[in-house]
Amino acid sequence: VQLQASGGGLVQAGDSLRLSCVVSGVAISGYGMGWFRQAPGKEREFVAAISGTGGSTLYEDSVKGRFTIFRDNAKNTVYLQMTSLKPEDTAVYYCASRVTFFAGRDTSSYNYWGQGTQVTVSS
Repeated sequence: VQLQASGGGLVQAGDSLRLSCVVSGVAISGYGMGWFRQAPGKEREFVAAISGTGGSTLYEDSVKGRFTIFRDNAKNTVYLQMTSLKPEDTAVYYCASRVTFFAGRDTSSYNYWGQGTQVTVSS
């Protein structure tokens, strides 16, 4: 199983970005998927997660109302639409999958990880 995250970049505060995570090696329809981020000097933290069919989503409090996680199982791809970006959103963003249908917040419950994509938000 391989996860390839992309879509990061350098943007200004208030801008939007859409991250994509393409999964190969397995059909993701039965897998919970998540996005996490890690800022310099900090631990990796949960951002958002989605269940296998997309019917259930979870968000970290600071991104609620600004970020949206969604998936296209036909394309084996999960997305993170980020709007109203803030400098504190600056981090490397990772996508991950876990061998369970449900969404989850716990980093340790995810089995497969992508390589990360850098998001930098300038003030």
